[in-house]
Amino acid sequence: MVLNVNGLDYKSLNEKIRDVSDKCHITGCCGQRFIGAGMSGKNITIDGVPGNALGAYLNGASITVNANAQDAVGDTMNDGQIVIHGNTGDAAGYAMRGGKIYVKGNAGYRAGIHMKEYKNKVPVMIIGGITGSFLGEYQAGGIIIVLGLDKNDKKIVGNFPCTGMHGGKIFLRGDISGIKFPSNVCVTTADSSDMESVKENLSEFCSLFGFETKDILKSQFSVITPDSKNPYKQMYVAN
Repeated sequence: MVLNVNGLDYKSLNEKIRDVSDKCHITGCCGQRFIGAGMSGKNITIDGVPGNALGAYLNGASITVNANAQDAVGDTMNDGQIVIHGNTGDAAGYAMRGGKIYVKGNAGYRAGIHMKEYKNKVPVMIIGGITGSFLGEYQAGGIIIVLGLDKNDKKIVGNFPCTGMHGGKIFLRGDISGIKFPSNVCVTTADSSDMESVKENLSEFCSLFGFETKDILKSQFSVITPDSKNPYKQMYVAN
């Protein structure tokens, strides 16, 4: 079903989505917040730019945005998939605990902040471009992959990546020599076991956005992991 939501507030918009049995194509979207919040069993396509907290608490629905998205995409999402065919704002994947977020372009500050995992729930976020500062801040689990495609000589991440990171993994593609990491993480070249994890997730990303997996994998990847179960000790306790 096609829904033209021009002029609708977010509450009315979500009520209309809930009334649709399965597939919902939204047109005329312009900044409405909380689209798809808490939903499962829905397949939502959005033309236009959704507002903050797209897919917050998502519980199994699939959301595709044919443009940019604003801040807090997938805030505390539990399951499902969010696909952004453009850029996204700050705090993408905030406290994300399951599901997948794929962004073709760039992400703003604090992508993956407080991302976590539990048993077989391992959230995944792939950013095709670059990210702002504080990538993976306080990350407790999950996988973040940043590819740096078309980064035009910019650093793949901004300042202070992995601050307070105490779980999960971050993969960065290409040269990271100019990036300063905190003492609470280990930065190594991804080995064959690490790359299996990258390949598994990257194939779906490439299929969605028209990239060639083999071309992306020609570059070296670095993997960042916490070097202690208690990174805060290093930050705040004197030796």
